[in-house]
Order: sequence, then C-alpha cells, then structure tokens
Amino acid sequence: MEKKQDIQLWLDWAVELQALAQAGLAYTKDAFDRERFERIRAISAEILSHQSEIPFEKAVELFCNESGYQTPKLETRAAVFSEERILLVQEKDGRWSLPGGWVDVNKSIRENAEKEVWEEAGLRVKAKRLIALHDRNRHNKPVFAYGICKVFVLCEALDGAFRENLETVASGYFPLEHLPELSEDRNTKEQIALCFSAYHDENWSVVFD
Repeated sequence: MEKKQDIQLWLDWAVELQALAQAGLAYTKDAFDRERFERIRAISAEILSHQSEIPFEKAVELFCNESGYQTPKLETRAAVFSEERILLVQEKDGRWSLPGGWVDVNKSIRENAEKEVWEEAGLRVKAKRLIALHDRNRHNKPVFAYGICKVFVLCEALDGAFRENLETVASGYFPLEHLPELSEDRNTKEQIALCFSAYHDENWSVVFD
C-alpha cells in the first residue's frame, strides 16, 4: 500500500504534466506536437484518476477542459461579524462555511464577495478590506488538481435575512470557540480564526501565501 506522501508526489507530477501540456497546446503551431501534448494531458488525467477516487471521465472533465496558459482560479470567502460571532452558511451536505464561491468573470473581488453573501445568506453587505490571499492547496484538504486562490474579505452587514436558495439550507452566527462542523475544503478553523484576528485589528496587514 502506497504511503500518503507517495500518492501526493504522483498527484503533484500529474498537476505539473497537465500545466506543461496545456501551455504546449496553447502555443504550439505544429500538429505533431499538439498530438504529443494531448497525449501528455491524457496521461496526467490517468495518473490523477489512478491515484485518487476520481473516475477517469471526471478527471478529464475537471482537469483537461481549459485552454491557454494555466493559472489558478479565484474564489472569495466573506467574513461578516455580529459582535464576537461570525456568519456561516450551511451547505447541503450539512457542513458549514463562510459565504463564498468562484469569482464571476464580470465581477470584481469586492462585487463577488458581496454577491455571494446575498445569494447564500440573504444579507446585503459592504466589503471593507482584504484579510488574506491563500493558495488553497497549502491550507485546505483534499488537494485539488488545479490551483485556487482564496480571497478572504471582511464585510459589514447592512440588512436582510436568510432566505431559501439553491446553494445553502441555513445560516447563523457562531463564536470561534463553538464552531459547527466545517466544510474544510472551503474553510478551516485556522482560516476562520484569521478572520477574527483581522476583525479585531484596525491595522491588519493582508496575509498571503
């Protein structure tokens, strides 16, 4: 049975092969090179599927469907406070997270953070300042085959109340010492603690890595 670090090494190789193949497909003018890069990309999906629980077809869908130079995706997570409690929304699997999601192509970081809170928690908020920029695979599990930059944004609640929606089933405010079961692929207790620290510090410096 392979050790976890060996499996991670294979996944790292798969990610690197995919990035090289995608860059090659973006820039090559040679038909024979294109064929080779497509095969390298397919091999990367085969490695990902073999070393994880992802079916090959799903690996191709997630891993091999972009064009151009490969860059990380952007995601916002909004930190909204009521005194010493932070707003969390309950996902459909029962776990809880900061309101957030992919940054839409026509939205700024500020606009997307505010939009996600409205859609998932029914609150109108004003984005105030950045808390952190995190390389998701350095902080959250499981490791994804593609890069994600998570942008944590401190927001001020204006008005509104939770309403039924397609993404979440409930919302609530929680103290750091009594958090519910978290959706740790979206946010960890350490990341939420970081939000509390930023909330208490008017001179907060953005954390990034």
